[in-house]
Amino acid sequence: MKTISKNLILREIPLFTNLSQAELNIIKENSAIIEYKKAEVIYKEGSSTSGFYCLISGRVVIYTQDAKGEKSVLEYLHHGKYFGIISLLTDEPHSVTAQAFNDCSLLLIKKDSFDFILKKIPRLAIDLSRTLSRRLKRKDIHQKTIFESTIISLFSYYSHSGKTLYAFNLSLSLKEQTQKSVIILDICPAAKLHSMPAKLETAQPVIFDASTSLSINPERSQGIELSGSPSATPQLLKDFILKSGFGVDLLCLNYKPQDESYLKNLLRVLSLLVNDYHYLILELPSTMDPAIFNILNQSDLVHLLISPEPVDLKRSNNLIQRLKEEFNFSEDKVKVIINEYGLSKLTHQEQLRLLKHSIFATLPKADFEATERLVLDKPDCEYSRAVRRIARETGECQVGLVFGVGVGYGFCHIGVLKVFEEEKIPIDVLAGSSVGAVVASLWAIGFSSAEILEIISSEFKEPRHIWNLLDFTIPHLGFIKGRRLQRFLKKYLGNKTFYDLKLPLKIIASDVKRKEARVLDKGLLLDAVMASCTMPGVFAPFRLKEAMLFDGGVTNPLPTEALLKMGIKKIIAVNVTPSRQDIMRQYEKIKEEITVTLPQKIKRRRLSLDLKGFFKNRFRTNILDIIFSSVEILQSEVAEKEALLADVVLHPDTSGLYWLELHRAAEFVKRGEEEARRNLDKIRRVVSE
Repeated sequence: MKTISKNLILREIPLFTNLSQAELNIIKENSAIIEYKKAEVIYKEGSSTSGFYCLISGRVVIYTQDAKGEKSVLEYLHHGKYFGIISLLTDEPHSVTAQAFNDCSLLLIKKDSFDFILKKIPRLAIDLSRTLSRRLKRKDIHQKTIFESTIISLFSYYSHSGKTLYAFNLSLSLKEQTQKSVIILDICPAAKLHSMPAKLETAQPVIFDASTSLSINPERSQGIELSGSPSATPQLLKDFILKSGFGVDLLCLNYKPQDESYLKNLLRVLSLLVNDYHYLILELPSTMDPAIFNILNQSDLVHLLISPEPVDLKRSNNLIQRLKEEFNFSEDKVKVIINEYGLSKLTHQEQLRLLKHSIFATLPKADFEATERLVLDKPDCEYSRAVRRIARETGECQVGLVFGVGVGYGFCHIGVLKVFEEEKIPIDVLAGSSVGAVVASLWAIGFSSAEILEIISSEFKEPRHIWNLLDFTIPHLGFIKGRRLQRFLKKYLGNKTFYDLKLPLKIIASDVKRKEARVLDKGLLLDAVMASCTMPGVFAPFRLKEAMLFDGGVTNPLPTEALLKMGIKKIIAVNVTPSRQDIMRQYEKIKEEITVTLPQKIKRRRLSLDLKGFFKNRFRTNILDIIFSSVEILQSEVAEKEALLADVVLHPDTSGLYWLELHRAAEFVKRGEEEARRNLDKIRRVVSE
């Protein structure tokens, strides 16, 4: 396994994202990169504390074993996930076994070094405490059957917000997309009716009264007993859980707002449910009493449903500020979801100005006259698509696709898309640099791979048509203005913004002044693509507001980093940049062609002319070639390092094709298609894990 730069790794691990360079240096000096082969055990259940592990590449399986040695798999971990933390913080033996599912690279921080790091960087302890709360289970009462749980509270301060419909469909989609356990907690003030049983088509619920006195009985499975229950025998928590035919369970709870014991009892209930459910969806009533704020504070995530009306946006801003100031809510804990039950009168930017908080998602108007199970019965409607995107992001099962640089080589990306379309490979987010940004943006707008190929083929029918993109000027910052390229892109991108795309897109450019990569994901799509395509030395830098930007391939020729920072755990990268080995093979092939194709018995003068023409045709040396070849050498090395952060890397064979042969788009597409089909089994494994 190739060595990966520790600097690159630390920048891309979510836990360390907000640390300063000085803090990252502390971690760098007190950690090591270690490798495990497939099936090697990292640590065993019951063994003593070994250290803090963070997965860089590969997969790790977490499991427990019973007295008979039977394994129960709890989780498969992906890039960026860390483990071993419970033993470190509690100083107890490991409660699970961690084993390499395939060849893995891990960042290891040993216990002494970990304690030292926490003293030097105390704010890390806050982030780690969140993980601790999600993974600590009441194992003394009930054997845990999962590795990590997530509590999601759904709240809206006004009725008719579509919250119940959203809770229902989010739960169904989480189950469908992750294949993990989900339970809905339908929480209502006493005497209020529960609507979720009818939607899930369950039996009539037995309401769990959270204000009733409870007791813990370690001797019994799910050991909460209602000692104040009116029935003759105490009832267990499991007696209140309803099973539905959709794989989602339900627990209906009532509480009395004036009764202060309900919160302690609810926490007891949650402490048991997190042993068996990966996702706990808490549907809360639309009231502003202190009880609701206390429940919200126990959640890992809060989905706040609001309308797009100005008065609601302003009111939501006040609510979010209160959550931050009075309850110390972190920025990323509150996810605002706008429910567009009607046409919004405000643009996305206007909504953001009033809300003063990022918008996590927008729910289109739902048409549920025939069914409320939209994600199951109408999976292709806009509402279902929106909920599915939220579920896949929440469930950390998103698949990212990365397109690298390469001018004509980049048309291989179209062939990869063709295979993904035909094989129905799900893609949730895209990232691209230079020509990769062009292809990714066209697909994100809604063009199919066939339509993208038709665009390229119609624009570049002949070799001479490439000159249609070049408008020369007196060199100052570049000898090509770029206006013709901009007109070409505008013809197909129009005035689309990132908000208009059918799926998220990250476009990479390089900042001239700051000498660093810039991830563009807001504003006009055309501006972002232009910035990413301005090859340094050829095009004048693209001015975007105060910044001067040029080709994203200079800093990130294969921008896997942009997706890792988003928390994407499954990444497929298409690297079309020829490696040194590719170039050497190409030269050897040319030498072979000379030996085979040129007759031996021709005049010396004729041989000289043929060789001259041959090499002139093969190596079209001009200023564009010199610049591109120089950049390509640097990009090749960087792209190989960035490729190590992807789960699957596609590297199409482009031998015999030249980077400026835009008129041979169909041949480039075929090479990309062939490479994708060769790796289809690998792609499917990553997507399905």
